[in-house]
Parts: sequence; C-alpha cells; structure tokens
Amino acid sequence: MDAQLIRTLGLGKTYLMGREQIHALAEVELSIERNSFTAVIGPSGSGKSTLLHLLGGLDRPSAGSIQVNGFSLEQLDENALAAYRRQTVGFIFQTYNLLPSMSALENVAFPLRFAGVRRAERLERAMALLGEVGVDDRAFHRPDELSGGQQQRVAAARALVHNPQLILADEPTGNLDSHTGLQIMQLLAELRRQGRTVVVVSHDPRIAHFATHTVRLLDGRLVDEQEYEASLRLVAPSDLA
Repeated sequence: MDAQLIRTLGLGKTYLMGREQIHALAEVELSIERNSFTAVIGPSGSGKSTLLHLLGGLDRPSAGSIQVNGFSLEQLDENALAAYRRQTVGFIFQTYNLLPSMSALENVAFPLRFAGVRRAERLERAMALLGEVGVDDRAFHRPDELSGGQQQRVAAARALVHNPQLILADEPTGNLDSHTGLQIMQLLAELRRQGRTVVVVSHDPRIAHFATHTVRLLDGRLVDEQEYEASLRLVAPSDLA
C-alpha cells in the first residue's frame, strides 16, 4: 500500500466576488502520509479552510488535482463524492455543528442513518464512542447543556462513528479556553496513534507541537518556515493595538 494517503498537484481555488477574482489557493503541492498528524498553520485568510474543504470533498478545485487512495476527487460525480465524504472522511468544525434538538448520543448516531444501520446498533456504537472521548456521562444532554469542550468531544465522536480513515479538523480549539483546547489536541493526537490520519488547520502555531508534519500557508501558497516567520515579523506590535 502506498504510504501517501493524499497528494495534491497544482491545486488551486478561485472565487468570483462580483467582478473580482479571489485566489484562495494557488499551485499547492502537498503530500499527506497515512497515519500522520499534519498541522496546517496560517493567519486568517491564508486559505486554510479552503484547503480543508477541498480535501474533504466539500468543494471542488478550480485547478489541479487531489488524489486520495490513488483516485482523483475532481473526477468524481456528486454521488461518488458524497460517498467519499460519508465513508472516508470525518469532519470536526470550530462551531461543533451539533443538532440542537438532539441529545449528544443522538447527534453521534445520526450519520449512521444514511448508512442503513439499525437504530439499536447506531445507539450502541454512538455510546461506545462517547465513552472513548470521555463524555458518555453526558450522553442524554442536548448541546446547550454541554460546555464547549464537551460539545467538541461529541463532535469528535460523531466524526468517528463511521470509522473514517481521515479526520479533518477546522480550528477545533478556536472557541475553547487554552486548557480545554489542549485536551482536544491531545484527543486528536491519540486518534492518530490509533491509526487514523489527522489534518488540523489553525492560526495557532502551538498545534504544531502535536503534529508529525507541519505545513504553512500564506496568501494561498505553501511557504517554508523561514518565509512564514519573516511575514509575521512584518507586523509591528503597534499595528495590532
């Protein structure tokens, strides 16, 4: 089996805003190994979320190719792309995206409805995953009865319920205090140790401490550490006041 799970070739994404073209990504060449934890670091507007959406099949590229397990996402029709998202990818979002009318248990079990899994089995698998992420004691509470950290753990359990190869997390600590954010990053690192491939995008460089690989984005381009650090020094402290 190829050691690479994902490879992008000349990947680009352009959005049309009125008459103006916004180049969110340009010529991104990226390889992600199986069973790795890749941190994608960059400031707001650097193209991090765009890259994550393309890798997860939530959007289509304007240029280039995304190869996952040896096949090209941009060549898939909508049904095949939906199957890819359902079977291969687990998403974790900054805003949790939990259904407010459902309990934590029901939120985790919900994606299995689309796989034709019986209700009893859905709930059994969901409860086991809530136990794995440490919130099984909150299984019957709705999202508004949970802390931010608990909601993010429920979101992680939901991302795992169909046993995906790939976990994609978009600023998963963005709404959390530093202590809770640390716990979520430790959880993601443990998922990698269990054999999954994890990609996290964040503006926070501290997530690199948990990663096996780190890449940096600036203005839609991959850059090396030296160029990235130099760009940060261009912003004087007085400019941030």
